[in-house]
Amino acid sequence: MAAPADASLTTLFDARRLWRGRARPTQADGIPTGLAALDDALPQGGWPPTSLSEILLPMDGVGELQLVLPALATLASRDRPVMLVTPPYLPGVAGWSARGLDMRHVVIVQAASSIETLWAMEQSLRSAACSAVLGWPPQADDRALRRLQVAADTGQTPAFVFRDRRHVEHASPAALRIELETRPAPQLRVRKCRGAQPPAHPVPLPRRGA
Repeated sequence: MAAPADASLTTLFDARRLWRGRARPTQADGIPTGLAALDDALPQGGWPPTSLSEILLPMDGVGELQLVLPALATLASRDRPVMLVTPPYLPGVAGWSARGLDMRHVVIVQAASSIETLWAMEQSLRSAACSAVLGWPPQADDRALRRLQVAADTGQTPAFVFRDRRHVEHASPAALRIELETRPAPQLRVRKCRGAQPPAHPVPLPRRGA
């Protein structure tokens, strides 16, 4: 009498002669980005909820905040505000409010140096008192980024760091790295996403004002 098929499979698994793949969870735990194509491209179905995301830019003011606003509008609350550390320009109250973000739940910190910016980000993340922490450090080496990654995990808080695209060639401890391109058309390239291979093709972005 032949052995049941499931028994044979169990034997192969135990002998490590057969690889057991892991399907993507049916309920992803990522924070929705507001872009269905980007959510589909990311292994958690959105922004990592307790990790560092690095957004690489050709310059400031190319729509990078529009990219994160849907998530911030979902996360921000009176008890756990969004923290912005050393933004290059102040957010537009009318525009942010129109996107569903209550500006009473946004805290802005202006730091005098990269060291102070990184310190403020790390302490905010570790405190678990913020719903999200965003920072624009002029300089940040691998060690500094790793500290932010650990702090995000410790405080169970999503972190976003905005940096110049010239750093794209350098390794980074961030769980997610996305490069925002403006030419020939607005689009995103996922350069790194922990838990999966980055998609081969860019994710198109709607033009600003569209």
